[in-house]
Amino acid sequence: MIAETVCSAVSAAGLGIAAVTAYRRRFLTAARISAYSLVPLGMVMTGIVEWLADTAFSPVSWAGFAVLGVSWVLFMTTRTVERRRGGTRKERREARAAARRDAVAPAASAPSLDPGSRPASQPRPTSRPAGTSRAEDDFSDIEAILKKHGI
Repeated sequence: MIAETVCSAVSAAGLGIAAVTAYRRRFLTAARISAYSLVPLGMVMTGIVEWLADTAFSPVSWAGFAVLGVSWVLFMTTRTVERRRGGTRKERREARAAARRDAVAPAASAPSLDPGSRPASQPRPTSRPAGTSRAEDDFSDIEAILKKHGI
């Protein structure tokens, strides 16, 4: 009798913690806490706590198996979602920080002026050699930019 009361109290406390966690918008964690908190209730309802107390034909015990099944589905769902997201919250935070660090090359924000570049105040000569077209001139600019950045 006392074991059922303790298990029920633990389940109620766990569901309360899950509700607070869900209120804080951590739904994956709240689902996992709910799964853990339903296990003692399911164990009481299936009769595992009271090992052989009419488990075979009791509707309450079958309802307990259903609760255990719901708990298992919650476990598997949270694991699947976690794997699709790429790990735990800490791992995702570290991956985002690493991506932010590597997104821009260290010297990319500093303008590099090589001898071929002109300041904006000097106009670019409009005359091109007779054999070059406008498209080739554009590609040469792009090639110069790529070479400047080591690509």
